[in-house]
Amino acid sequence: MKPQLHKLPVNPDASFIYKELIMDYFPMQWHFHKEFELVLIDKSTGTRFIGDNVSRFEDGDLCLIGPQVPHFYRNDDIFYHQKNIPSAQSIFIHFTEDFLGRDFLLIPEMKQVKTLLQRCCYVLEIQGTSKDQIINKLYAMRDETPPQRLVSLLEILIVLSESRELEQLLTFDFSARSNDKTQKVTQAIEFILKNFKQKIYVDTIAQQLNMSVPAFSRYFKTHTRKTFTDYVTEVRIAHACKLITENQFSISEIGYKSGFDNLSNFYRHFRKIHGLIPKEYRKRFLSNKIE
Repeated sequence: MKPQLHKLPVNPDASFIYKELIMDYFPMQWHFHKEFELVLIDKSTGTRFIGDNVSRFEDGDLCLIGPQVPHFYRNDDIFYHQKNIPSAQSIFIHFTEDFLGRDFLLIPEMKQVKTLLQRCCYVLEIQGTSKDQIINKLYAMRDETPPQRLVSLLEILIVLSESRELEQLLTFDFSARSNDKTQKVTQAIEFILKNFKQKIYVDTIAQQLNMSVPAFSRYFKTHTRKTFTDYVTEVRIAHACKLITENQFSISEIGYKSGFDNLSNFYRHFRKIHGLIPKEYRKRFLSNKIE
């Protein structure tokens, strides 16, 4: 499955899109668009897939995603299978590089903002006090007039351009400017998402893509900077983290439900990624000490 191009609606009375979403769950579609996207997960939990990054999201997750970067936010299973649950809520802004005018970013005062936007091809997760500032501004924009919103977006970009609390999520430019570049790797990712809970073999997906195992392995690592096995492991650990936070299963059950064939293997990979074993992760989460 290759990422789908989303053509966002154009508002003739605005230079960018500001929108709130409230729904039962977020749409599960691997997509990209030509606009930058500042997205706040106001209320929801799940796993986000952005380029080659697989990680958990929860209330307050805030990212700045560059143009053409394929992504989607997949809610936890409870959102799809149970009624009377908290809805998925988000606030997002879509804007193009020239939303302030074709030459605006070329003026000296905008040098840092231009640099910020150039970094967005690697996707930036916003943290710390910068995150608090941006979230407050996004909330305030609900009641602002269009001119006030324009000023607020400019203020947001300035805050981000000066911030040292931005974490780069991607290891390389994963943009979908060339569909040929990402078509096979996105098919591989889709295969992983459908099959990670069971034994998964690289030769199976290589055969589906009409590639030899060595050729596919080189291709996958070139485009994700990770081996196929490492990527599968990250997806499994992300799923395990979700189950741990739900606190419904024992650690051994979680390991098997996440696709690991033995507990020691699960513990080893979990410690490698998170720096602590699953039991300690659960203990810290339940005591609200996860950093």
